Amino acid sequence: MKYERFEQLPVWQAAIELARRVYALTGKREFRGQRSLRDQLERAAVSVSNNIAEGFERGTTQELLTFLYIARGSAGEVRSMLCLLEALPGFESLQSEISDLKLKAEGVSRQLRGWADSLQNSKITGQRYLNEKTRRADEQRKGREEFLKTLEQIRQGGMKPAG
Repeated sequence: MKYERFEQLPVWQAAIELARRVYALTGKREFRGQRSLRDQLERAAVSVSNNIAEGFERGTTQELLTFLYIARGSAGEVRSMLCLLEALPGFESLQSEISDLKLKAEGVSRQLRGWADSLQNSKITGQRYLNEKTRRADEQRKGREEFLKTLEQIRQGGMKPAG
């Protein structure tokens, strides 16, 4: 499936859910008096979806990759801060929620890694570089690949030539 808007991306949707759940956590009474910790955790959580969106809108694969890695770093920061919360006194009653959020952040990170890996192995350079000439060249390349695949199947005896 080709995504036309970042809002359609499953990983962006998962990142938004992560941020929503982080805000639900930081709204609890245990965070009273922990303003800097709460603010940093919230900023890191929001950074994940924002960097996915910014990278998607940039128009080049290289810029998208850069922002995916920044988003992945922010997901790691969320996990790190959640690990700190597990070790701090006063957050014992939130252990289950914290553990669930760590898993959610890890899942987002895995999705970002998978997407980044697939982009690194791709010849796609991004929307910014698409024009009629590059589209035509891409269609010709795909046609050649399909033709060569058909020839190979004929050579191996898997297909009979038409005619």
